[in-house]
Amino acid sequence: MNRLSLVPLALLVSAVGCVPPGSAGEQDAGRPGTAAHPETRPAPTMIPSVGIMTAPFEDDFDRPNSPAAPATAEVHPALSGSVEGHPVPPATTGSAASSAGSAAASAGSAPSSVATATPPLPGADLGPDWLATQAGVWRIEGGRLCGEHAHNHGVWLKRVLPINARIEFDAATMSADGDLKAEYWGDGRSFATALSYTNATSYLTIFGGWHNKFHVLARLNEHGNDRKEITVTADTDDPREKPVVTGQHYHFKVERSDGRTVKWWVDGNEMLTWTDERPLEGQGHDHFGFNDWDVKVCFDNVKVVPLP
Repeated sequence: MNRLSLVPLALLVSAVGCVPPGSAGEQDAGRPGTAAHPETRPAPTMIPSVGIMTAPFEDDFDRPNSPAAPATAEVHPALSGSVEGHPVPPATTGSAASSAGSAAASAGSAPSSVATATPPLPGADLGPDWLATQAGVWRIEGGRLCGEHAHNHGVWLKRVLPINARIEFDAATMSADGDLKAEYWGDGRSFATALSYTNATSYLTIFGGWHNKFHVLARLNEHGNDRKEITVTADTDDPREKPVVTGQHYHFKVERSDGRTVKWWVDGNEMLTWTDERPLEGQGHDHFGFNDWDVKVCFDNVKVVPLP
């Protein structure tokens, strides 16, 4: 074969090597995740919530407060022994509790997961709509829900939120550190499992966080680099930047009306907005609650309104 006959063969090999991208195998078209072949990630699976609230819910925390009556608070079923170094009273105490457990066992059913804080605190009865994730932390005082030294063991509303809802409440801190924290569209049962609360299941608002230095709207991790924040400034005319004042009552409103945009207002001032491309929704992301690190905080006049 002479050199001239090799030319068509070389052209044929070159043509075969230039495979159209639509017909190429993965090894030819580029590794997934590159600019030539962007990685396609499946959308997260959303499991629809069940028992979604359809009517507004309100709670002003006005409870009968009789020292003679046993005051109990329903606490998380997993709380027995200790959680992250914080001692927790036994799930049930006393002969009455023992008898109740024995009766339930003899009837072929498991004992109730409702635990009684020991000793009971006056005004600790949160009512049937709330679930505390640590015994002895959250209580009713003077018609308000108050917590202190919670270390991110919050209290959850048991009502199931729709994807779109408006949540309003009043809040006050008893410390110059501020630190008014609430959670939205979380799982209704979780709490911090380490020193830093990086395992949240919700959106979080923190008003006067980090010793009254930042106002924050976060998603899942309040320490995340993607959090939205406003730096607090003492001498400012912008009401959004002012520090939280000890004892002052603030009115919070958080709303999601389009399935993906969470908006936060304080006293009518729009603070921060989060437009989420992967919205927290469905089972595991359908509850609201309050939280706290260390300072004493109080909440009141909760109103949750389902939106279309």
